[in-house]
Amino acid sequence: MRLPVAVWIATRAALLLCVLKVFTLPGPDVTTDVSMIYHGWYEVLSTGNFPQDDVTWQYPPGAALAVLSPGLLPFLDYASAFFALVCAADAVTFGLLLRAGRRPGNRLAGAWCWVVGVPLLGPTAYARYDLMVTAVAVVSLLALARRPRVAGALAAFGAMLKVWPALLLLSTPRGRATRRAWLTACGTALALLLGFALTMPGALDFLTAQRDRGVEIESVGALVFHIARQFGWEGQVLFHYGSLEFLGPQVSLVGNVSLALSVLSFGWLLVWRLRSVEWTASTPADAAFAGVLLFTVTSRVISPQYLVWLVGLAAVAVTARASRQRLPALLVLLATLVTVLEFPVWFAHVVASDSLGVTLMVLRNGLLVAAALLSATRLWQDTVSGPRPRRAHRAGHGTRTAWGAEPAAAAGTAPDEPSESAGALAETGR
Repeated sequence: MRLPVAVWIATRAALLLCVLKVFTLPGPDVTTDVSMIYHGWYEVLSTGNFPQDDVTWQYPPGAALAVLSPGLLPFLDYASAFFALVCAADAVTFGLLLRAGRRPGNRLAGAWCWVVGVPLLGPTAYARYDLMVTAVAVVSLLALARRPRVAGALAAFGAMLKVWPALLLLSTPRGRATRRAWLTACGTALALLLGFALTMPGALDFLTAQRDRGVEIESVGALVFHIARQFGWEGQVLFHYGSLEFLGPQVSLVGNVSLALSVLSFGWLLVWRLRSVEWTASTPADAAFAGVLLFTVTSRVISPQYLVWLVGLAAVAVTARASRQRLPALLVLLATLVTVLEFPVWFAHVVASDSLGVTLMVLRNGLLVAAALLSATRLWQDTVSGPRPRRAHRAGHGTRTAWGAEPAAAAGTAPDEPSESAGALAETGR
């Protein structure tokens, strides 16, 4: 236990020194989003309004809470307070993963994944509010086995921060747990939306805010234009909707294909949910990890901070010994390492679409696509392929049954609620 704690302290100290500019990496300053953009939003939100005339504000209304949170530390300047709060969210996430890793049927691999994965992204991990969202998602997944209502409320709250944690609700097992989690999530989301809509103008603008976006230069679809530029493509890279995007011929076509692939990914998740017949303690986290991976690689935007989401979900997944997501998690960690090289270190090469920039994007996005396909395949094999007879695995590896149902006599719980003895997991752009 002492070693992961020591490594966490050392790496987080290094991250704080980077965002406080004691040390700096080559490339653009990643902290300007906090010191300028977030701070500017803070000034507007403090008046009780959303920044309706700012096209870079594309977030659900709960994001206002993250942007306003540095006000809780009035003795620090805005940026320093923001970094301190992100570090606190990081510490809570790490502590919960350590706690979960010590439960029967689990291991410390998840805590190590978080300890290593976050600093691999470099200072960007602390210079965006995505780590806060990821912390909420991690807590939601860890709470699902024992407190589905809490898990549902947290997933809804995370979705109000940045949408993607809503996907966690697809990973709840059928039966009482799903009913409790989904009903609580719907009630929480509705209450938050109504509260913001009634008190702050512009709360629902996020629903159409990204309608006219192009293709962000770090997305999988952008590889088409990185390569096309070598052959005289006439489009250009412009700062658009808060990020650098490709704009020009065929961009709308690639954007529409990306959206179609996202719809297909959602359809696959629905089919998986309907056809799944086997369940282990790791299945909810495995499904969440696979689902968010699929939506990440099919998105028109893959900002560097999105890797924090994947690291967090991978950490929860590999905490359970029953999980077969170790290789996809490793691929995500490798992709995170490449990401810090493409942004900020050699971002100018990515913008220029030169040989180094294209190589970095092919490597990073190739790793993410491979991770997504492998993760989804293993999830399908573990839960759908069969039929397989119900059987108990050796102690510590969880009991595999239909949709997580466990013999009440062995588990000491209701039939549709995984028990601790089965390795149940404990207590969500630029």
